[in-house]
Amino acid sequence: MKRHIDWRIIIILILIFIIGAAIIGRLFFLQILERKLFEAQALGQQMDFNNVVGSRGQILCAGSQETKEKSLAINKDSWTISVNPKDIKDKPAFAEALSKAISQTKEQIISELESADSYVVIQKNLPSDDYNKIKALNLKGLSFENIPQRFYPQGQMLSQVLGFLGGQGSGQYGVEGYYEDVLKGKSGVTEESSGINFLFSNDSQISLNGSDVYLTIDYNIQFQAEQLLVAEQKKDGIDAGQIIVMKPDTGKILALANFPNFDPNNYSKEKDLGIFQNSAVQKLFEPGSIMKSFTMAAALNEGKITPDTTYVDTGTATFGSQTIHNFANEVYGKQTMTQVLESSINTGAVFAEQQIPHKIFFDYIDKFGFNEKTGIDLQGEVYSRNDLLKNGPDIEFATAAFGQGIELTPMQIAVGYCAIANGGKLVKPYIVEKIANGKDATYTKPNVSQPIVSQQTITQLNSMLINVVDKGFNGVAKIPGYYFAGKTGTAQIPLKNGKGYMPDNNTIQSFVAYGPAFNPQFLILVKLDNPKVPKSSLSAVPVYKQLAQYIINYWQIPPDYDANAKPTN
Repeated sequence: MKRHIDWRIIIILILIFIIGAAIIGRLFFLQILERKLFEAQALGQQMDFNNVVGSRGQILCAGSQETKEKSLAINKDSWTISVNPKDIKDKPAFAEALSKAISQTKEQIISELESADSYVVIQKNLPSDDYNKIKALNLKGLSFENIPQRFYPQGQMLSQVLGFLGGQGSGQYGVEGYYEDVLKGKSGVTEESSGINFLFSNDSQISLNGSDVYLTIDYNIQFQAEQLLVAEQKKDGIDAGQIIVMKPDTGKILALANFPNFDPNNYSKEKDLGIFQNSAVQKLFEPGSIMKSFTMAAALNEGKITPDTTYVDTGTATFGSQTIHNFANEVYGKQTMTQVLESSINTGAVFAEQQIPHKIFFDYIDKFGFNEKTGIDLQGEVYSRNDLLKNGPDIEFATAAFGQGIELTPMQIAVGYCAIANGGKLVKPYIVEKIANGKDATYTKPNVSQPIVSQQTITQLNSMLINVVDKGFNGVAKIPGYYFAGKTGTAQIPLKNGKGYMPDNNTIQSFVAYGPAFNPQFLILVKLDNPKVPKSSLSAVPVYKQLAQYIINYWQIPPDYDANAKPTN
């Protein structure tokens, strides 16, 4: 008996097999072959991507014991509010409510609403407090955009050092300009998790924020320096002035004060753009008698003079048809090189320079860094190659010996004196101590050269400059209990056409000193433009003394000797 085959069952089984195979094949295709594509699609549904720009880094400096850090440049929320007139049904009621929260009248707001068909900006630069008040009104149709503004909490303080954030959102002048690439926030895309992926998201992303910059500036010393310049303007009517305070062993800048200064929060209101320049590094001047120390250093180091070498001063030195005079036409007679510095005798500096070839003298100008930038980390530093002096006649070298006919910046002079103070080593000045981004930080390492003159030269010159402070101008620069080494300078101001000098009552007066002289802790340079007194001992020296005494007290520097002790026989 034959069995009957049910072909319907077989066909159904075949169809089930084919469908199953198709399903398995499709699953293989989706889960194996196209897995990455669908994972990406799934991730896209669980992630939101936003184009953003990181915040600009802050600028800070050392504060007091109570306040370890002082904020100098920060980002402050600022809001722009706008409205679409089409969304406002009752314009008078809307305008009346809004006018109570902003500096516009009801009529002004209505006029703006009726004059535009699309979005109209109602107010810019709205502070957070006002934004919160307006937000609380719950006015339909308002739009808010947060546009952070750069804010300088200390106002005019350190303005030329800081610079400002320009209208294009980039740093201009000073630290803001020099460290633009470090401070500015980076552009990028951020991810925000949604759905179940939010529960397992990893929030560790690379920060797009700019780095914070920490200055070497000591807030308290800077404040004192700026106040002294303001007081000096009231006292002696200076046109401008700078004070530099630095550590001579490292080049660390403790204060860099300028007068006049400006408010970087309102820089656009300034009519004279020259006020943005930092005169300590961006303007050249003829230094006058503070240059004599370097003339002596060259002659001492070449072994052509000693501190006790003598010459006879007749009050003049003649070169062809041109004659050099001492200040106030003084005649001193027989003098040592130490006395030349004490009394700041022009002809004595000329004598010292004449003991060595001009080329050698110019080589020492090179060694002290006077023909190149100091390399300080501030935007726009300038320098002079002094080419006219390099190939000039004898008279040019004679005047350069006492600081006329040679151009330098105050920072170059300060760096040169640091070399005298620290044993003959040039330092690279720096104003940023640390750059930090999150937990990462980099620190500036001092850049110090090998000695450019011998230790014997430094010892001799240090002794000579101590005598200048102790005995020069009747000891007006002396601080009781301490040995300081320094030099005064009173320089003529060249005419803008380069032909001759301004009248004698127009001068640049300066004083630079370091101390305590046998273990220098700080160096101060004071430069005053056109004070209404005849010489620096009446202007720059008193400013220096007040600031030096402040630092001594502030740092509690122990005295070198007992100023009240009676002299022994």
